[in-house]
Amino acid sequence: MTLSLASLSDLVLGPLAGKSDADWYRAPAGKWNSAQIVEHLAISLEGSGKGFDSRRDKPPMVRRPKTAAERVASFLILTVGWFPPGREAPAISLPADKVDRNKAEQHFREGVERFNRIAPELLVSRPRDLFVKHPRLGDLTLPEWMRFHLIHCRHHAKQILERSAG
Repeated sequence: MTLSLASLSDLVLGPLAGKSDADWYRAPAGKWNSAQIVEHLAISLEGSGKGFDSRRDKPPMVRRPKTAAERVASFLILTVGWFPPGREAPAISLPADKVDRNKAEQHFREGVERFNRIAPELLVSRPRDLFVKHPRLGDLTLPEWMRFHLIHCRHHAKQILERSAG
């Protein structure tokens, strides 16, 4: 998997292009609709991107040791590329019950753009000594966060495809 987030907008928003509000807000009972999924992804991109932006001028950091749960989760998600079913999203990344599709789309595009802005510099200057904590995976470097976002978006893009196909 390449460390580029250039394809995220097509992956996540492509299936929703030209779709009606009904398509954006369709979801199985008790599940998020596509607008909420896009907002969830945007929140994650925004949080990690802001973390790297705010730390870019700090001295080199040392990764905190991962807990056993963080090691297992990191292996499953970052190495295998698999999200265990039945896990709830961390509270910090939960979308509101009602999400405006246009705002969610803009929020998502801004999150991707932030990474596209910071990645060229930080992947060269700070690839292994700058960390932002993930609520379930522990401290992650920028390349690890980028990998997470690619896998995370791919995971949710499948759900968006299912919901928008109806």
